[in-house]
Amino acid sequence: MDINYMDFYSYPARFPGPQLPAGPPRPPGGLPTPNPQQAPTSPPPAFIPAQQTATPFAVDPGAISLCLFRNTFIWLRNGSSFWYFPIFVGPRSVAGFRWNGRSWTIFGVDTRQIVSFTCF
Repeated sequence: MDINYMDFYSYPARFPGPQLPAGPPRPPGGLPTPNPQQAPTSPPPAFIPAQQTATPFAVDPGAISLCLFRNTFIWLRNGSSFWYFPIFVGPRSVAGFRWNGRSWTIFGVDTRQIVSFTCF
């Protein structure tokens, strides 16, 4: 018995309904393409906030998504802490801009590495 299998990936997908226009290409991993216009135009606050109660497990992406496009102070499991300006929250990662003391630089972090955060 001869069975012919269609190669799923060799045929274009067709979906009913309106189609969205194609956006700019994205890098692998689903992170957004860095856009310098999304970086803050001013430094973060000049103070370091008091750390909130640490969470024992990974930070919930839903919670940190409330800090999108806001100055956020982050404490990591490795002891690092810094001002951050998140622009994208995925299922297990956050992408945005980290303040290095002089300017904002693009930076991504795994939510499992975040101990706590607070945003303003």
